[in-house]
Amino acid sequence: MSNHPLEEILHPKSIAVVGASDTGRGGGFLTPLQNQGFKGKIYPVNPKYNEIGGLPAYPRVSAIPGPVDYVISSIPAQQVLDLVEDCAQKGVKGLHLFTARFSETGRKDAADLEIEILRRARKYGLRIIGPNCMGVYYPKEGIAFNDGMPMEPGKAGLISQSGQVVGEIVSIASQQGVRFSKAISYGNALDFNECDYLDYFAQDEETEIILMYIEGVRDGKRFPNSLRQAAAVKPVIIVKGGRGNAGNRATVSHTASMAGSQQIWQALIRQSGAINVNKLEDMIDLAVAFSFLPPAVGRNLAVIGGSGGSSVLAADQCEEAGLDVIPLPRDIREKLKEIGNPIWDWIGNPADFSISMGDHQAAFQIGRLMVEHPAFDVVMTFVHGPWRRTPKPFSVDDHIQQYVQISLFGKAVVYVFQESRMQGKNDEELLRISNEIKQKMIALNLAVYPTITRAARALSRMIGFYESRK
Repeated sequence: MSNHPLEEILHPKSIAVVGASDTGRGGGFLTPLQNQGFKGKIYPVNPKYNEIGGLPAYPRVSAIPGPVDYVISSIPAQQVLDLVEDCAQKGVKGLHLFTARFSETGRKDAADLEIEILRRARKYGLRIIGPNCMGVYYPKEGIAFNDGMPMEPGKAGLISQSGQVVGEIVSIASQQGVRFSKAISYGNALDFNECDYLDYFAQDEETEIILMYIEGVRDGKRFPNSLRQAAAVKPVIIVKGGRGNAGNRATVSHTASMAGSQQIWQALIRQSGAINVNKLEDMIDLAVAFSFLPPAVGRNLAVIGGSGGSSVLAADQCEEAGLDVIPLPRDIREKLKEIGNPIWDWIGNPADFSISMGDHQAAFQIGRLMVEHPAFDVVMTFVHGPWRRTPKPFSVDDHIQQYVQISLFGKAVVYVFQESRMQGKNDEELLRISNEIKQKMIALNLAVYPTITRAARALSRMIGFYESRK
């Protein structure tokens, strides 16, 4: 087990929610812990209640009869110093301050209060996450701060200054099959800062990919080394908030940190070996790639299953993303001719299956030969559901199996699910089948993307990461 100071804090056997109530954010922290299945003791703390959420409520932390390892604070900023004293009396190890209105306000008295809280916490050996943050999501331990967060753990670790961004990333990424080992929102970073979280996730055995949303750096001297060491052992994907003038100003009021020069930031990321992206969408797409694709260092791409103009556009978009859509090797064409494939002399790369005239067996025969061929390093294939009703029953599982076979050859395969083909279809059954295909493919841990551009960009950036390691 890790000896990082966060390790002990993230495995509490008991949690107290201070400021808990039947309504508002206090109740919002209590309910997710209950619904997520936290196996330890949960203690609501509020002198106004005798019971909250079916649990006995206590007037203060020190009044709780059993040990308390971790405290979540939803009380006003002016009451936090007393809470620190109360936690110290009880021997609490970690304090998450959801409480805000500290240095992010720009007020000197609020900033001074924040500093005094840290001074007293250090005096008692009490560690702080926050303030002004949502705290910890740790599905394996049953810890969450929002209702409905996935209960299944995964291998992506998320570090975020913004609490709302954590919820957004977890929600959207889960729809593409990505699951999280842990996600931590850290806000103003009064005690633990971005370097501590990077160091922790770099050595965390439950985490294989590190995602990071950061607005400003608290420890500028230490950060380059922490980032470089983390990126040396795991993919680190970063979205930087506050890149422009308006965003820079908003950063100060959001998390009390300075965003800094964009040019310096980009140079730092390049030198560290981390991956810099500008949008959460790109971060999530890369998380899909690193979660479900094997490492790849070659850029020769086989594009399978397009049709007509979509094949031409696919070739353009893939090349613009930095992939090489090479011509179909001659020996594949000769093999197709030998086995009597009717479109052996028409087919190319991208493989335009509209010329197969509905001969699906011939189409998948071509696709398999392309995937097997050593000239191709990586593969993109188009996926669609039935376009019209037929007398013959449609088997979703049989349809998916044809695509799954492509992923069995050890190459990185991205799937572009052509939802656009269903737009305008006023047929609930076809739409249901189409959605079922997509959801089952995601459940099979396949890298499914909604567009060619997003699939190509994620694949190219993933390859770039492994090329840099090579």
